[in-house]
Amino acid sequence: MNQMRHDSVVHGVAANGALRGIGVRSTLTVDEARRRHDLWATAAAALGRALSATAMFGAMLKGDERVAVQIICQGPLESIYADSDSRGHVRGYARNPHVDFELSAAGKLDVARAIGEGTLYVTRDLGLKEPYTSSVPLISGELGQDFAYYLVKSEQTPSVVSLGVLVAPDFSVQAAGGFIIQALPGAEPNLLEQVEAHVKTLSPVSSIVDAGADAKDILQTVLGPWQATVLAERPLAFHCDCSHERFERALITLGAEEVQDMIDQVGRAELVCNFCNERYLFNSEQLQDILATIKNSAQ
Repeated sequence: MNQMRHDSVVHGVAANGALRGIGVRSTLTVDEARRRHDLWATAAAALGRALSATAMFGAMLKGDERVAVQIICQGPLESIYADSDSRGHVRGYARNPHVDFELSAAGKLDVARAIGEGTLYVTRDLGLKEPYTSSVPLISGELGQDFAYYLVKSEQTPSVVSLGVLVAPDFSVQAAGGFIIQALPGAEPNLLEQVEAHVKTLSPVSSIVDAGADAKDILQTVLGPWQATVLAERPLAFHCDCSHERFERALITLGAEEVQDMIDQVGRAELVCNFCNERYLFNSEQLQDILATIKNSAQ
């Protein structure tokens, strides 16, 4: 194990440009989400897989583009949300963080049971007039297969996707990561099948990370037989752009009557960011200032 290695996302190619690969080491990022949201083991594994996939989707973006992933499910988690930008900033949460079960028959955290049936939504904000959202039904609830299904059905890009999170007995995230391998136009018809067969001979991606692999190592392990070349790497971190000022603007949008009720009934306001669980306090004097701003803007 090597918990000190940094998190990152890498791009690479292999098989003389016929394969594209994205690898991610996300241990510290997922553990930060686990800590912030008090996630129990199975919930941490589920959100961690979603964060890893979303980070890799974000690595495909440019400039100020963003991507958001939402999973609405019938299992006890109820829903998962994650989003990422092109700079390696990712954040997310599970609707019900306190979900944990005994290990599955395969000896793994039972993410599929926590998620159940549901729908995977992916929204891409490419700076156009409106963001674009597409969706597919969940086919396994394990998420790796579900993201692969999304890529082939919604983006017509056959892909091999693997996501993994290893949770320690104290609920901390011991290892997390994943990869996406795609066949590019002109690739041999069965090339991706060969990659998938090779992947089945490997240890789970969480075990590869736990053994000390970084994102580059993951990609080399998966694509090594096809002479993988890493082209780019960017750091990855849990990051939320919430702030006291943003929540102040949110309070202003509530209107004078509701802010006055807060002053009269409680004398303060406490707002919590869903994405990072950060708490923002506004005392009576600050609420009075907000109320004055609302009244002044109405004149």
